[in-house]
Amino acid sequence: MRLALISDIHGNPIALDAVLADIAAQGGVDETWVVGDLAALGYDPVGVLDRLHDVPNAHFLRGNTDRYTVTGDRPPPSLEDARRDPALQARYDEVARSFAWTRSYLLASGWLDWLAALTLERRLTLPDGARLLAVHASPGRDDGMGIQPTMSDAEILALVQDADADLVVVAHTHRALDRTVGGIRVINLGSLSNPATADVRAAYALVDADSHGHVVQSRRVEYDWQAVVAAIRAVHHPAADFLIQHWRRAQ
Repeated sequence: MRLALISDIHGNPIALDAVLADIAAQGGVDETWVVGDLAALGYDPVGVLDRLHDVPNAHFLRGNTDRYTVTGDRPPPSLEDARRDPALQARYDEVARSFAWTRSYLLASGWLDWLAALTLERRLTLPDGARLLAVHASPGRDDGMGIQPTMSDAEILALVQDADADLVVVAHTHRALDRTVGGIRVINLGSLSNPATADVRAAYALVDADSHGHVVQSRRVEYDWQAVVAAIRAVHHPAADFLIQHWRRAQ
């Protein structure tokens, strides 16, 4: 069997289209798992969800920005933080406007209830008996620090040792990772969009598994990120400068 694992699309249909085309070019997959952060914060949340709806045998998990869009929860800084430190007010306002903008699009298009129904994690026993767990940030969580490449083995093991899994797939940090700790292989997919590294290509993974074992292949896909930047500007996105800074390192 073959699985495609993608995450952190963040309302970027141009990057999503490039990855879906690459998956097809690799011969297709039996299932696609989308490991959270689908719609916010990008310029076309509805376009992304429309495309994902057409992907056959796709399964969707909740990321922190999906929850923020639905519930009104927000990342830092909080309103109280901004009141204590006026220097944070502009950032607080930008975050609030961005999620309100995304929520209004999804509400008007009928996608908000679908987003609200996303689950936290997904499990599967691969044909070789390996237990796979996928979750957005870390086992049991869709937010927080996540699993970072800068963490020690001991720090990562503390997050995954009780996950009841042999292969743990996460995302959230936008930084790819592949490390085995305490006999548990931990894969951070990186980000399909909004990279936090100098490599701005879309990142995703393929898992090939049969009764003899499994192989995880991390892939990077070129796409027209300048067109994404232009689209963000064209829709007058309320967090345009924050979004665009992810691609400035490639200029």
